[in-house]
Amino acid sequence: MPLKEAFKLALQSLWANKLRSILTLFGVIIGVASVIMVVTLTNGAKQFVTSKVNTYGAAVITISRMPQTFITIDEFIEFQKRKFVTYDDYRAVLSDCKSCVAVGAQRTNSTGKVVRGTKSTTDTQIRGWTWTMPSLSNLDIAIGRSYTDSEDTHSAHVAIVGSDIEDNVLGPGDPLGKEIRVDGVPFTVIGVGQSQGKMFGQSMDNWVAIPLTTFLERYGSQGSLQIYVDAGGGGAVMESVSDELRTIMRARRHLAPDKPDAFSIDSSATFQNLLGNILDNFGAVVVAIAAISLVIGGIVIMNIMLVTVTERTREIGVRKALGAKRKDILMQFLIESALLAMQGGFIGVLLGIGLAKLLTLAIGFPSVVALWSIAVGLIVSASVGLFFGIYPAHKASALDPITALRAEL
Repeated sequence: MPLKEAFKLALQSLWANKLRSILTLFGVIIGVASVIMVVTLTNGAKQFVTSKVNTYGAAVITISRMPQTFITIDEFIEFQKRKFVTYDDYRAVLSDCKSCVAVGAQRTNSTGKVVRGTKSTTDTQIRGWTWTMPSLSNLDIAIGRSYTDSEDTHSAHVAIVGSDIEDNVLGPGDPLGKEIRVDGVPFTVIGVGQSQGKMFGQSMDNWVAIPLTTFLERYGSQGSLQIYVDAGGGGAVMESVSDELRTIMRARRHLAPDKPDAFSIDSSATFQNLLGNILDNFGAVVVAIAAISLVIGGIVIMNIMLVTVTERTREIGVRKALGAKRKDILMQFLIESALLAMQGGFIGVLLGIGLAKLLTLAIGFPSVVALWSIAVGLIVSASVGLFFGIYPAHKASALDPITALRAEL
């Protein structure tokens, strides 16, 4: 039998039992949709980590009281016992680090109130920045400028704002030169940062940055800074700069050689590696669950195909009596099983992508469709159909034509 004719017969059979075919596919649909959705969301999250979560450059090192990532509550409690990273620490790094290309520091308040006229926000992040922080944090100034070293040193009342503040507080017109009140203190807007979009549904543009010295005068020194350092390169260069920074900070902490660091030095790779491992492990768990769904779906397909063989016993007998060979019957039922599963795979692909994009629209979680995952989903679903269709197809092809013709008499 020509392959084209076998496909035609298989499609006709599936179309004749549309409802049963659809109900049979649920296991395959759930399995493939799970894999596609997880791969799409995982790829999106990894890309997001590379471009946005990791807000500083590949050659930037940070010094902070606590590491960017920790696993247990015991670690958190231990890190809380550490001394704050202070403005004096920043000045020491700035003056003593000979290998550092650029040095900056920041401190943030979780939220603050920003007011202009009748418009205001109450959940805006207030940042204290040194004048080098925009470049160290990869922030482009879309309108205006950053503040200068002199403005930073002399505690000027100038501010750079996120695009949400421009849209919701400053109102129409040129934002530069407008006055806003940050927790009751007046500041003049000199720049607007480029929009950063959303992260996990939360805007990354609802912030105001003021000079760090002004921030410390306004909010006090009871809080830990984060020092940013541009190492000027990765690999060995970054390792060398990290060692120099560690020497400076250990000397300031008066740590004995056998004592561990009382501060944390991190690079862009730290968070990327941890989140990458978490996402990979999460993906592995979901893929395992999806595999179980595919196996269940395959078993259902096999059972339905066995029922189909029983229902079509007389048809098989007629075809064999008219000259159909065993391989023709085998091919027809294998193709029918594979097409059945591939339909489930196709629906699963569409459903998985749709759910991932819906999640992106709902909460801003990033998603990136990987073409290879679509191909894998379709190939795996077809393979499930072929594997679990072998037994029913073999049973159909092995039927004795005379016995088959007498089946319904």
